[in-house]
Amino acid sequence: MIISIRFAQRSCIAISVCAAVLFGVPASSGAQSMQKAAAPSAPDLDLSIRYYSRVLTQEGVLRENRYEEKMLRRPGHVWVARVLPSATVEGHDDHDGGPHAHENQDGIKKALAQSNAVQHEHKHFNHAILPRHVTLDGNKTRVEFVDAREKEVIYIAPTEYENVSFDGSWPNAYYLIDPQGIAMLPLSSKVSPVAGARWHEREKNGLFQRVLWDDKKMIPLTIETGDKAGTFFRRIEVKPQAHLTGDLPWQNLKGYAQKEYSDFLD
Repeated sequence: MIISIRFAQRSCIAISVCAAVLFGVPASSGAQSMQKAAAPSAPDLDLSIRYYSRVLTQEGVLRENRYEEKMLRRPGHVWVARVLPSATVEGHDDHDGGPHAHENQDGIKKALAQSNAVQHEHKHFNHAILPRHVTLDGNKTRVEFVDAREKEVIYIAPTEYENVSFDGSWPNAYYLIDPQGIAMLPLSSKVSPVAGARWHEREKNGLFQRVLWDDKKMIPLTIETGDKAGTFFRRIEVKPQAHLTGDLPWQNLKGYAQKEYSDFLD
C-alpha cells in the first residue's frame, strides 16, 4: 500500500511538471495569480473521479496505478474522499460514522464512510485514506484532513503541503486544473462526445496534454498527459453526478479536536 501511494505521489509531481512545460509557466505562478483575481463562477458539483497512471521504468518495469475519489465542490469548499476496496472495509460497516452512510445513490457518503473505517486501522497519519477538506477564505487557502473515527481535524501548515501531495493551489483543487491554463491550451479538432465540452490539446518537446473541458460546469471531464515515447501516461476521468448531496460533511465537525500535522511526527 505504501508503494502504491508513493508511486501515485510521484505521478502527480510528473504531471504537474509536464503541465507547466506545456503552458510555459511555473506550476505555482498560475495558482498564485488566480487566487488574487476573482475566480470564474462555477456551479456546485458532486463528482466521481477516476485516476489511471502508467510509468515505464529504466529497468523495463511497467507500473500501473488506478484509484477513485469522490469530490464535493461548493463555494469556498472542496471535499475529497478516496474510494476504498470493499474487502478492505469488510467487517467495519457497524462503525461507518453514522446511519446515513449509504443513502446517497451516487456513492459520495459511501466513500466517506469507507475512508473513515479504514483509516481507523492505522495509528499513523495517512493522508491518502483520510477525507481532505480545502477551503478558501478571502485569498487564503486552508487544508485539513478529517478523522471521523477519532473526531479530529488535522490542519496542514503550508510548509507541510508537499508531505500531503498538495500544491497549494485553490484553482487546482476547485477546478481540478487551473482555468488560466485551459485558456492557454489551444482548441483541438477532436470531436467532443459531450455537448458543451471542447477538447484542448498541445504537444511540446515530446510531451502532450489533452483536456476535455466543460465550459458550463467549469470542470475537466478528461485529462490526458504523457510523453510520446510512452514512458509515462496519466488519465483522469471526471463524472458529474446527477444529484447533489445535501448533508455536507464539513458542517458536521462540531466538537472535533483540532490537531496539526506536526502532532503525528515521531
